[in-house]
Amino acid sequence: MKKKIALFITGLLMAVSANAQFEQGKMYANAGLSGINLNYNSNTKWNLELSGKAGYMFQDDWMAVGDLAWGIYQEKPNTFSVGAGIRYYIEQNGIYLGAGAHYKHAECYNDFMPNINIGYAFFLSRTVTVEPEIYFDLSTKDIKDYSGFGLRIGIGVYLDELF
Repeated sequence: MKKKIALFITGLLMAVSANAQFEQGKMYANAGLSGINLNYNSNTKWNLELSGKAGYMFQDDWMAVGDLAWGIYQEKPNTFSVGAGIRYYIEQNGIYLGAGAHYKHAECYNDFMPNINIGYAFFLSRTVTVEPEIYFDLSTKDIKDYSGFGLRIGIGVYLDELF
């Protein structure tokens, strides 16, 4: 019984601290990692993608996000991408839904890729999160070979002010 009460109180405290972070005016920064065979498309084997995101809560539960990423691939040229999107947070549990697009550049091709994602903001402290995310990128260049889905893991920071 004591364990159940302790778990309930812990869950309640996490929910309260999570709700406070999804308010208008919050700043957001994230460093993420995907690849390492955590994603799939028919054109790649081993790959690794490092990404950085920054965001701003323009309204409670709504965030505008910009991102930069660098992809390293085993059998094709490295890529650089820049993108923007929007997220909606479900306050009760920290799940977020996102949509956006990014422009991907490599030495032999360029691609515009709309994407959708769903993730979870797991708060380690009042401002720091671990954010696992499942995503799907849709290629407008070649749907069969360049579209793909995967898992991204990130560390996020939610701030009231930039400095």
